[in-house]
Amino acid sequence: MKKFLIVIIVTLAAVIGYFAFQRTTLEEIIPVPPEEEQETMIVKAFFNNSLLDPEFSCNKVFPVDREVIRTESVARAALEELLEGTTEQEEEEGFFTSINKGVEIKGLSVKDGVARVEFDEQLEFQVGGSCRVAAIRAQISETLKQFPTVEEVIISINGRTEDILQP
Repeated sequence: MKKFLIVIIVTLAAVIGYFAFQRTTLEEIIPVPPEEEQETMIVKAFFNNSLLDPEFSCNKVFPVDREVIRTESVARAALEELLEGTTEQEEEEGFFTSINKGVEIKGLSVKDGVARVEFDEQLEFQVGGSCRVAAIRAQISETLKQFPTVEEVIISINGRTEDILQP
């Protein structure tokens, strides 16, 4: 009886090993197609720059190119890149942001040349000083005005436009 059990176990192990080997071999023989590359596009995000503007004019901002996945929502893609902040390389080139980390876009629409963008309250969290407020407004406005369909930008926070981003 013991010999019979040993023969069955060895046979079973050999069969499992054979199929496991066959699966590996098949995966090696049949190549997995690579993921399709998504088409990209360039948008600009506007930041302050201590090297290009050493006197720091509060509302003077400069563009950086960002590569994003092609989308019809180019204004939102550009704003999302702005909210990501500067990269390490951009910081080495003097770029910096005046916008708080963690700001989220709650809504964005463009109609008749006017871009209306609504942010969460993080945009104005602990923001003080007229220079910083002007810098934040310039970063957002210029990032949106790069598009020919945008002539004016209205910024709101939770539906408020009048009492936001005050010094």
